[in-house]
Amino acid sequence: MVINHDRLPTDDGPRTVGSTATPACYFPLANGRYEVKPGLVPLGSDFGNGAVDRCVFQIDRQFADYRQVKLQARAERLSKYYQTYRHSPEVAGAIAHLIVDRLTHEYPTHFTLQPSLTLACHLTGEVLLFDSNWQLQAAQSHTSYVSALDALACQVQEDFAIVCRAVDGANWLSAIHLCYPNHWSAEEKIGRDFATVHAPVAGMDAMNRRSTAIVHTMIARKPMVRFAWGLSTDTRLNHHPELPVGVAAAEWQGRQFNALQPQLYLRIERQVIWGLPEQDAALFAIRTYFRDCHTVKQDAVLRSQLVSALRSMSPESLVYKGLVESRDSILVWLDEP
Repeated sequence: MVINHDRLPTDDGPRTVGSTATPACYFPLANGRYEVKPGLVPLGSDFGNGAVDRCVFQIDRQFADYRQVKLQARAERLSKYYQTYRHSPEVAGAIAHLIVDRLTHEYPTHFTLQPSLTLACHLTGEVLLFDSNWQLQAAQSHTSYVSALDALACQVQEDFAIVCRAVDGANWLSAIHLCYPNHWSAEEKIGRDFATVHAPVAGMDAMNRRSTAIVHTMIARKPMVRFAWGLSTDTRLNHHPELPVGVAAAEWQGRQFNALQPQLYLRIERQVIWGLPEQDAALFAIRTYFRDCHTVKQDAVLRSQLVSALRSMSPESLVYKGLVESRDSILVWLDEP
């Protein structure tokens, strides 16, 4: 299984970014509109973060915190966060090979691959051994990984989703490793097609009608990146719709804004899509960021763009984003000196 390096961004830039790096910073609502659209741009587009904008994976000083959330999720119940459906060995191997290739290319000081297909993951101290088809054979780890995707997902700060397509054009989510869910569930979405997965999203009707073309673009085009955003009243990475035992709903939900003690964050997803046309599949690598709205509020331009975007949201979008009860009080707070 050969990685097609012709699909790489033309300007690789520096090949390593330290794990002490400051997290990248994005603001995907600069046009002042809340929009539901593909928003696909080539991977490598400049968003002001230097070399990491050209990377599939973004490893920074928060790595240990992100990894801890993944380990806690797996310990709770792995099947709640990791699901596969019609995920063929060929696709699984190609995805694992792609991930290893990108990690060793983007972070050669953190990941070392030996000719024996042994990957040393220096950030975690783990060693992963693959066979010639890139299936996981063994792991030197305190964690019992069940597959190559499971093991590799625990070496990075991204979640994964894999889309597959059949000869007749039918598509489905074949694998999901989702330890940072934003109010959706791997168990609910696995095996569904693009339109069904996105049916609950307000404003998705036009995109869902073009779902066949969109899936083709994801698989056939060079690597791309897109962004999604919402608001949260905490920085909890794991907002699975099913609460863990012993956790109160109000504490878990992250959507109850208190104007007297305001805590508000932009929850931003950077989604990298890398197509594997030889396997009729595509990898989604989803990285979650938080941006404190107290800081946004202090910048007149950013504040104005956020206010405008919130005002542009339809009633249906407000329901979907959990902002029906809090949008107006958030706007009042943002306009206060």
